[in-house]
Amino acid sequence: MKRFLTIAFLAISATLFSQEIDYNTKKGYVAEGYDVVSYFVDKKPIKGSKKFQTTHDGVKFKFSSEKNLNLFKEAPKKYIPQYGGYCAYAVAKKNTKMYIDAEKYEIRDGKLYLFYSSWLSSKLEDWQEEDTKKLQAMGDKNWKTLKHKKKK
Repeated sequence: MKRFLTIAFLAISATLFSQEIDYNTKKGYVAEGYDVVSYFVDKKPIKGSKKFQTTHDGVKFKFSSEKNLNLFKEAPKKYIPQYGGYCAYAVAKKNTKMYIDAEKYEIRDGKLYLFYSSWLSSKLEDWQEEDTKKLQAMGDKNWKTLKHKKKK
């Protein structure tokens, strides 16, 4: 009985205290498999390799080098894209999740923001044309509820 209660307590604690974030893993990895550290270190997105990968917060990340993998492991929150890797503009302006083009990005205030892009429009351009500080505040507010909802 004591063992059952311990297991039940641990299960309930894990459910209550774990943060369940819906990350954009459309291609199996956060940032479509691009190396999230490369945006900061190399100043451009570089595709990751299966040779250098890790799991963090229940999702997979790929890296272009062992050095970048280790940098991520030392400080993952520094490199994880905002809003679970969904389009920052869509989260802020539309209060919805939208997939991204991993090559459309901006680093602002030390944070990585990713954006949707098609041949018709670029949400990065829309983001930069508006009051970015206001969009960041809206995105942060919207993400508090969106992060727990799975993308359909």
